Amino acid sequence: MSLFSLKPDPVVGIDISSTAVKLLELSKAGKGYKVESYAMEPLPENAVEDKNIAEVEIVGEAIDRAVKRAKPKAQFAALAVAGPTVITKTIQMDGGMTDEDIKEQIEGDPAPYLGQDIDDIHLDFQVIGPNEKEPERVDILLAACVSETLEARTTVIEIGGLKSKVVDIEKNALENAFLMVAQNDPEINEGETIALIEVGATTTTMNVLGEQTIVYVREEMFGGKQLTEQIQAQYGLSYEEANLAKRNGGLPEDYESDILEPFKIEVAQQISRMVQYYYAASQYGKLSHILVAGGCASIQGIIEQINNRVGGHVSIVNPFAGMSVAPRVSKKALMSDAPALMIACGLALRTFDEY
Repeated sequence: MSLFSLKPDPVVGIDISSTAVKLLELSKAGKGYKVESYAMEPLPENAVEDKNIAEVEIVGEAIDRAVKRAKPKAQFAALAVAGPTVITKTIQMDGGMTDEDIKEQIEGDPAPYLGQDIDDIHLDFQVIGPNEKEPERVDILLAACVSETLEARTTVIEIGGLKSKVVDIEKNALENAFLMVAQNDPEINEGETIALIEVGATTTTMNVLGEQTIVYVREEMFGGKQLTEQIQAQYGLSYEEANLAKRNGGLPEDYESDILEPFKIEVAQQISRMVQYYYAASQYGKLSHILVAGGCASIQGIIEQINNRVGGHVSIVNPFAGMSVAPRVSKKALMSDAPALMIACGLALRTFDEY
C-alpha cells in the first residue's frame, strides 16, 4: 500500500481522532463537490492515545457503526497516520534516477535518509522536482511509518467493513482541505496569509497557510478534554456521559456560568498566545484571517471571545461552504460538526486526485 499513490476508486475519508471516528464521502457536483454521506461515532476514553490506536476492536466497531449509519457508496477508505511513529522529510538525490532506483536506494539503507535507525517500517516517497540550489539533484518527500501503526489503522478499517485504499499523512490531508477552504472563500484573497487553529481533544494546533502551503505550525497541550473533565468532576458523570452532555446539552443551569464561560475565556487566551508566538517567531506576514476548527469551534459564543482577544477576522472554518448536500444527510448536523471534519474532508478529497 502506498502512502501517496492512488487507485482510480472513490474513497470514503475516515479520520480517527482521540474522541471520535469521522466518516465523510464526497462526489463531484458540477464544478464543486457534494456531501454524499457522513457520520461521527464517539470513542471511549483511551481507545486512541497519542495518535495510536490502543483498542483495535473498539475503534473498528465504531467505524462499523459509522459505516452502517452513513451507508456510503464507496467501499474503499482513505485514512491518515500521524504522531511520533510517523516521519516525513524532504531529502535530495541525484536526478535521472527511476522510481525503482530511488526505492531500492532508500530501502537498502533508510537510516541516512531518515536521520535515525527504525526497525520494521513502511516507506514511501514522492518526487517533488529539481532542487533550487542544485538543479542536477531532485527534492523527494520521504514518508516513513512504523508498520505496527499502519497495520492497526488498516485493521480497524477492515473491521468496519471497508478496504484501505489510500494512506495519507494527517498534515497533508489537513493541508488539502485548508487549501480548498482558502480558494473557495470569497473573503480570502490569493496570496494572503491565513491561520487555521484547531482546538482538539488534548492539543490545540495552529497551522499557517502561506504561498499555497503550510509554512508554520505550533502545538500546545490544551483541548476540549479539559471541558469534559470539568463536567465529569462537577456533575459526577462518566467520561462518555460528560462527552455526550457537552455535545447534546441537558446539563444544569449553572453549567453555562460556572464551567462553559471560563472555558471559552481560556480557549481565547490560549489562541491569543499562539498568535503572539507566531508574530514573534515567524518571518511570514500578517494574518488576514483566523479560522477556528475542532469540536470546540461550535460552542456558542466562542468566536466572539476569541475575536475580543485576538482581533482581526476570526471565523469558524466550514469546509462544506458552497457544497451541495445529499437529501439523506442532515444538513443541520453536518454544519454543526463541520469544524471537526477538516481532516476527514482532506481525505475524502483524495477521490478527485488526478491519476
